[in-house]
Amino acid sequence: MKKKLSFGKAFLYGILIVYAVITVIPFIWALSSSFKNLDEIVSGAINFIPKHFTFHNYKVIFVEQGLFPRWLFNSLFIATMVTLLNMFFNSMAGYALARLHFPGKRTIFVVILAVLMIPMQVTMIPNYLILKSLGWLNSYQGMIIPTMINATFIFMMRQFFVNFPKELEEAAELDGLSKIGTFFRIVLPLAKPALAAQAIFVFMGSWNDFMRPLVILSSPELFTLPIGLNTFKGQYISYWNYIMAASMVFTLPILLLYAFFSRYFIKGISFSGGK
Repeated sequence: MKKKLSFGKAFLYGILIVYAVITVIPFIWALSSSFKNLDEIVSGAINFIPKHFTFHNYKVIFVEQGLFPRWLFNSLFIATMVTLLNMFFNSMAGYALARLHFPGKRTIFVVILAVLMIPMQVTMIPNYLILKSLGWLNSYQGMIIPTMINATFIFMMRQFFVNFPKELEEAAELDGLSKIGTFFRIVLPLAKPALAAQAIFVFMGSWNDFMRPLVILSSPELFTLPIGLNTFKGQYISYWNYIMAASMVFTLPILLLYAFFSRYFIKGISFSGGK
């Protein structure tokens, strides 16, 4: 039995190692290419150590391409605001659906579940027309406000709060806390795992979003990084050395986010309210 278990575990680890290598190799090649010149990249040779190591690509995107720092700021600002607003509103909506009793609660929950089945592409044109009528095209509010709530994470937070121990809330009410006080002082601080998981998914979705900025934004000064990276591709030539360098900068915030919130990530997606 032990031999069978050992063989099964070794086979599983082997599959995971192969998958990890396949996943990491493209990232390593991209990181290596960010220190190469264009001729070496387009030569077709697959080498992970640059023959002519250079920081010129990073110098170009940060110094000579004057808008790149602005694109980086735009992406950070929009993704951060969208993440904070989602954490706030999705948590309140999830708690209301899990704990409060009010007319139409079941209907609202069914509508939220129905929204999960509608692809973003279906609502893109109505969203564009609404933003146009409000005068919010090519603006920060046009990028932030339509995405400040998300049906997926309302449902996720609702599932988390359904399993949250009622005894803690009852004890807080006995101590004189109102529903609002109980939510902000007791429930929300203990929901860090779910909030961290939500923050990772929302930030990553906003950070990587290409289609929405492409439709809403028209001024280069307001471009986010995914749109800005596209400017390094011309009709006849693509500057892959600059694209790879910019892509590494683009990847860094996501890696830092995972590093800071990884300990909460698995707890958050398990939907457990215990402490």
